[in-house]
Amino acid sequence: QVPFVESGGGLVQPGGSLRLSCAVSGSMFHIYNMAWFRGVPGKEPELVAAIATGGPITYADSVKDRFTISRDNAKSTAYLQMNSLNVEDTGTYYCNIVAWGNWHTFRSWGQGTQVTVSS
Repeated sequence: QVPFVESGGGLVQPGGSLRLSCAVSGSMFHIYNMAWFRGVPGKEPELVAAIATGGPITYADSVKDRFTISRDNAKSTAYLQMNSLNVEDTGTYYCNIVAWGNWHTFRSWGQGTQVTVSS
């Protein structure tokens, strides 16, 4: 069973917006801390944003005030609203279940969704 299904990526011009979705399998989504990571070739995926079960949220400095993470427990889905995109945001975006604070991931990565910011 595929643990995560990420979607919503695409090609967008600088300054544009995208909304990513992460559908999570199973019935325990409501107890998971969820996070979005960005992967680029040759580097480990880096944390972009995370949302805890109880609501605390954290963002990487590079995306603060531009990205918004949210979740819908009824749909077992996490979202990442990405505004004011720039070329440095380009990468493959993955979601995962994480331990709050150290961002240890608990499941295998899904296929991710590609975001390309280019003029």
